[in-house]
Amino acid sequence: MPDVLDAGPFFHGTIADLRAGDLLMPGYRSNYRPEVVMNHIYFTALVDGAGLAAEIAAALVSSGSTPRVYLVEPTGPFENDPNVTDKKFPGNPTRSYRSVAPLRVVSEIMEWARLTPEALQVWRARLIDRAPDERGDIIN
Repeated sequence: MPDVLDAGPFFHGTIADLRAGDLLMPGYRSNYRPEVVMNHIYFTALVDGAGLAAEIAAALVSSGSTPRVYLVEPTGPFENDPNVTDKKFPGNPTRSYRSVAPLRVVSEIMEWARLTPEALQVWRARLIDRAPDERGDIIN
């Protein structure tokens, strides 16, 4: 992979129940903006960042969903996630990336920092309880 941005390891947070060898692919609706079909699959080099994504997804999609974090391997080139990097914030402090190529699940990560119910409610309010025009655009 030319011009590797980060050596990893890499993580993906989701509510999907996956197994080693499964592939995560773009083309599904956003957990944060369900009217948007995502052209990329997103991941991070920070396990707690993936945990945050998983918890937010669980809170937004279904209160009975289980947030999960997976160790993943990119199967193709990837780029900085413009939703949290230079187009919106300087640099890439969240070590967040995206790819049009699938991510291969290596294993499930069982330990990561969990949000308090209060912090989760703040994220939910930012992402779903606001009017659609106040949520901000997803750079897809």
